[in-house]
Amino acid sequence: MDTGPIYVRERGNLRRVNDIVLAQPKSVSSSCSSCRRTDPFVLRKEHFIFTYNAEGSLRYTTKSLFDITLLFVVDNIYHVDSLVGFPEQIGDKLFAAAEEKHVFLNAEISTKALLLFSDAYGEMVLRSLCLRNRFPLLHERMSEIRTFHSLKSLDLFGCRLGDDHEIFLHLTSSSLASSLNQLFIGGNSLSDAGLQKLTAPIRMMKKGLDCLQVLDLSYNPISERAYRYLTCLSKLEKLDLSGTSLKLCTRLKTTIWDLLGLIYSEEPLDTFDHTRCKTEGWAEQVVHQWESNNSHLPKQKKIEESRSSALHFFGRQKFVREVLKAAPLICESAEDAKSERLHFSKPAANNHIPGKLTLPATNHHAKHSCQAMKKRQRQSGDCDRSPQATRSPPSKRLSSSTLTAEDMDLLNSY
Repeated sequence: MDTGPIYVRERGNLRRVNDIVLAQPKSVSSSCSSCRRTDPFVLRKEHFIFTYNAEGSLRYTTKSLFDITLLFVVDNIYHVDSLVGFPEQIGDKLFAAAEEKHVFLNAEISTKALLLFSDAYGEMVLRSLCLRNRFPLLHERMSEIRTFHSLKSLDLFGCRLGDDHEIFLHLTSSSLASSLNQLFIGGNSLSDAGLQKLTAPIRMMKKGLDCLQVLDLSYNPISERAYRYLTCLSKLEKLDLSGTSLKLCTRLKTTIWDLLGLIYSEEPLDTFDHTRCKTEGWAEQVVHQWESNNSHLPKQKKIEESRSSALHFFGRQKFVREVLKAAPLICESAEDAKSERLHFSKPAANNHIPGKLTLPATNHHAKHSCQAMKKRQRQSGDCDRSPQATRSPPSKRLSSSTLTAEDMDLLNSY
């Protein structure tokens, strides 16, 4: 009868009978000593709690067996097969202990350790990840980031994805299909070809991004050709096309409505305000540890490499300056912000469509809708010919400048 593995303690060392021996404690000089010490029976300071009694004398007591067991599991996390079934309270304490011992900084075991927690606890590990303008962190921790398969919000603005990045496969994978509902991929030099490749699994195999509701494509060189690649996102409710080659006009509004069922928003949508984006979950401090660890590199060398790489990629000094500062992409003035903002959203059931556009009965009658629209334009004055009409849209958006200033004050207060 198989009784399972048997552990024997001999002279202070724990070993498994007729099988592998657990790793011996590393020397203090070893760089991985904090993550690889595996002998829990050797007296260590972390097994004791030092306090003072009523007389002021120093005393120490041993930690609980539960705490010592947590240390043992953390030190041997690379031997753990699964955490599925363990209560989330246990998982939270275990994750905190692993984070304190910098387990997730060890490239040899960090990916497996994070996958253990993600498989067992899902979005509690990480529900929102903001890597805005932090492209070095994305490229260096790509394998670890792929373990977060329960993300609801992912911000990759300014991460230099281009048209062919390996994270595209992860974005459209089945692991993220049922959870991800907010995706920000603006400022990545993503062209029509890149958007076509990103949405190919969705359009051809009906696979991926099943629940996506918010999409940010701002400051990417996309054209009207990109519309067709977004029709596969059936649950899309909010879209940001600011800073692209698209210009606000009646034709753009009609096309977006006919293909995607979205209308132009006169007011800026709070969803695309960066102040609302943040990293949330147990692994929030882990992401900060990765970034802090990366900052230990020689600063001047890193700046020079980032500058030359950004110049080659973006080709514009404004982008270079803002990427190197790791700050959100902003416009030079309030007028630029007004002219470039293209926010679209799904209308409420009882909302009146702005711009005096009559909604077509079905998406198959776009031609008749365009004819009716042109007729109303001739009656009320064409917006492209009348100077007064051309000035009216900015006057409607003047009220949003105060909101934008308040949003910027709120951002600067953090």
